[in-house]
Amino acid sequence: MSTYANLPAPSPEQGLNRYLQEIRKFPMLEPEQEYMLAKRWVEDQDTEAAHQLVTSHLRLAAKIAMGYRGYGLPQAEVISEANVGLMQAVKRFDPEKGFRLATYAMWWIRAAIQEYILRSWSLVKLGTTSAQKKLFFNLRKAKARIGALEEGDLRPENVARIANDLGVTEEEVISMNRRLSGGDASLNATVGTEDDSSTQWQDWLEDEGADQAEDYAERDEYTQRLAMMEEAMDVLNERERDILTQRRLQDNPVTLEDLSGVYNVSRERIRQIEVRAFEKLQKRMRELAREHGMMARA
Repeated sequence: MSTYANLPAPSPEQGLNRYLQEIRKFPMLEPEQEYMLAKRWVEDQDTEAAHQLVTSHLRLAAKIAMGYRGYGLPQAEVISEANVGLMQAVKRFDPEKGFRLATYAMWWIRAAIQEYILRSWSLVKLGTTSAQKKLFFNLRKAKARIGALEEGDLRPENVARIANDLGVTEEEVISMNRRLSGGDASLNATVGTEDDSSTQWQDWLEDEGADQAEDYAERDEYTQRLAMMEEAMDVLNERERDILTQRRLQDNPVTLEDLSGVYNVSRERIRQIEVRAFEKLQKRMRELAREHGMMARA
């Protein structure tokens, strides 16, 4: 998608105030407008429609990005990563599912930001446990919840409580707190022009109901399920695997008509093979989920 080249971009030189004011100029979309633009993108690859979908949600991306301050990374770059996630959401959005783009895009925006943070922080390596990653994204919220707002090292009783709540060791809490301490801008710093300073940074923050740790845990489980699906595909023969992949695991599914030509059978036979392959895959996924101690959702 070439949409990104035409977007306003946050930069240290420009300043975030100016960027936030600029993206407010893009109109919000009514449900019917959003639906028609999404249809134009899905059916005709209309880049202008995709551009309107992206620009109308830049404020959402910026708002979510503001909830990831305090990791010692340039806010302009965090917002840029949020915009990349937004574009991925627009690219994959299916308007026929019945929900709004914003609902779908939030997951992609958060995922893009978190991937950027994890790539940028040397303390979070591939070998880090899921619990430590949850601590990384949730320590400040845990501190606020128990009123542990002091600068510097935490009191022993607060360290113990946070470690217990988040399922990590006390040493991990102390180490992470020291690495994450400092760097937060005031939540009451104003955003806007000299004539309009009523808006504060906190007004742009992510909703309190959103839990970054839960998001990461869900993504971690999603990764496990992808790995299980790859393993489960072994129960399928070559034809079943190809038909299921072509029909259900691609952004642009191949039609029954096209596959019937490839395999020289009827469209109905292709449909039967697809359904049977999917049932076999579901059964194997449930078996693997039980083996891994995960709740089966297939």
